[in-house]
Amino acid sequence: MLQDKKIILGVSGGIAAYKACALASKLTQEGASVKVMMTKEATHFVTPLTFQALTRQPVYTDVFDEKDPVKIAHIDVADWADMIIIAPATANIIAKLASGIADDMLTTTLLATKAPIYIAPAMNVNMYDHPAIKKQMCQLEKWGYHFIEPGAGYLACGWIGKGRLEEPETIVNILKAQQEKEKSLAGKKVLISAGPTREILDPVRFFSNRSTGKMGYALAEAANQLGAEVTLVSGPVNLQLNSDKINRIDVVSAEEMYQVMQENFATQDIVISAAAVADYRPMVTYKEKMKKGTGNLQIEMERTKDIILSLGQKKTTQFLVGFAAETSEPMKHGLEKLERKNLDAIVINNVAEVGAGFEADTNIVTYVNKAQTSVEIPLAMKREVAYKILQLIIKDIRDEAQ
Repeated sequence: MLQDKKIILGVSGGIAAYKACALASKLTQEGASVKVMMTKEATHFVTPLTFQALTRQPVYTDVFDEKDPVKIAHIDVADWADMIIIAPATANIIAKLASGIADDMLTTTLLATKAPIYIAPAMNVNMYDHPAIKKQMCQLEKWGYHFIEPGAGYLACGWIGKGRLEEPETIVNILKAQQEKEKSLAGKKVLISAGPTREILDPVRFFSNRSTGKMGYALAEAANQLGAEVTLVSGPVNLQLNSDKINRIDVVSAEEMYQVMQENFATQDIVISAAAVADYRPMVTYKEKMKKGTGNLQIEMERTKDIILSLGQKKTTQFLVGFAAETSEPMKHGLEKLERKNLDAIVINNVAEVGAGFEADTNIVTYVNKAQTSVEIPLAMKREVAYKILQLIIKDIRDEAQ
């Protein structure tokens, strides 16, 4: 899976840099083209010549060492790479990356690249547990960086605990598995709805909800990473997509979302309704701003169209997934929705639970398919939850095909 892949191996200044030599060798043996970038501190542990001999490629250590006047080295290599691995990743390099600091060859390249970045931390156990490092890793994960967790054991500093760079063989296997996973939705069309809707009352007022669209956007980006052709129908949110390969269609009202979902439904393989669509809208809307009166105000509301119910009634080969955001008896209400709306699966969560639901960057959900087989996905970043949901969908589709 790594044959002919163009890989940058970033080596920062920790004692675990010696393991990066074995990693560079194994990646090369897998058929990858490996270019090594070293921080100044890393060269105190391993010489650039060692990596040059192992990879038969130039080693980069100085951002001002421009060997080709026609090219800017860190931009040229950043564009060249299919993926970047930082191993070992020290606390310092993680902090720099999370802060947007670019003061050497490695950090400037990391900011310039569009390639996926894998970070393999290695540091003292207390440094790894420090709140600042945890916060920075959380931020990087939100931005789409992949972490290869360190192992636990005896560390060079004398401490015993988590912080040891993962073994080179394991890192290679993780990268190979990721490459395989990224093809799991190749050729599939996926339609996802995300965010809230706004039901207009007058030019300055509307009814809406607390949905930010983060879960739906995470699903869209994860499906794109897995090779799918993705269409995202988005309510009004303050989010941007990480990929220009996703077809984003912006809507405002429940009626607009209904129409777009209907228009795109027939050609899809997988449809995920993650949007928090308004159940009601004002029966009367006003072209001019309503003036404040002296007494109470009553606004008559009417039901909006049930988007996922209508899709469940007309689906043929599509795998249809709904979301159930509840505050009491989530499983009871979620299972009722699964059956009543003719869904293939439903993602249930208690939005009153700490770390779950609207506005949070994390989520806690339970995935239930139509056979009522349930899988709990514990507290994790929404990006990671999205990947796990898609993996369960892929498994269910494969099981049905057998």
